[in-house]
Amino acid sequence: MHPLDTSTSHISNSHIAKGYELTQAGDRYFDGLVDKFSRSLYQAPRGELRLAMLDYLLPQMLRLTAQPVLDVGGGLGQLSGWFAERGHAVTMAEPSQDMLAHANAWHDERRAAGAWPPEQLRYLAAPLQSLPQQAPGPWPLITCHAVLEWLGEPEQAVQTLASLLAPGGQLSLMVFNRDALRFSNVIKGNLQKALSDQLEGKGKRQRLTPISPVTHDEVCQWAANNGLLMDSVAGIRIFQDYLRHPSAEESDQATLLALEKQYCRQDPHWRLGRYLLYTFTKPEADV
Repeated sequence: MHPLDTSTSHISNSHIAKGYELTQAGDRYFDGLVDKFSRSLYQAPRGELRLAMLDYLLPQMLRLTAQPVLDVGGGLGQLSGWFAERGHAVTMAEPSQDMLAHANAWHDERRAAGAWPPEQLRYLAAPLQSLPQQAPGPWPLITCHAVLEWLGEPEQAVQTLASLLAPGGQLSLMVFNRDALRFSNVIKGNLQKALSDQLEGKGKRQRLTPISPVTHDEVCQWAANNGLLMDSVAGIRIFQDYLRHPSAEESDQATLLALEKQYCRQDPHWRLGRYLLYTFTKPEADV
């Protein structure tokens, strides 16, 4: 395994989560939870569908010209690998050392198979809050997928991301949809929880309910406050999470994927995606 590139960064002790607790900044990291995270989110039909939808949507929603990419909160490394395979020089920033180690091991296998050259992807052991100092850019493309919902201050994170973008640069932002979480709780019979709108997870032990699920209106307001323009939006897993009896048959999975592709950008369906995927652009000049 190549050593992680931490020469330009380190995580201060004040930011490290103890066990499964939140950090002092109120964020949730995933040290000690890599296996559960991988098993729950990716080694299951919902994870496969999420990745398939990203593979389908990203080329539609982004201008991809092999430009450098900052992948914020890169997790297990799937998105960084996706861009590296397509010729982008990727900097993957992730505060969890466990996540970085897992991503690096998997990336090593892909590099050994010739998927991309070793210098194509570098690692930065850093939380989002430190990126203005450790990866200031400005960046023509930033990805931040499934990160805001694990932060104590998601609105502040949008401001930070906007500050890192180059004029004309794009931000690919994916968030856990609070409205979908409420709808899912109603379907499961958690009526009082939905009525009281107490939807946030506590960020403790091995539970993976996000601590800061956000709404579409919040994301749009935060982006506008920081001068970002929304180019496009799509829902990911707009049907799958509401199936009463999910089928494991490959033919049914293929049909479900076709449905998701057909309606992921159509109103009203995209609004109930478990995740909402956005493309924001930083204007070239004041408009």
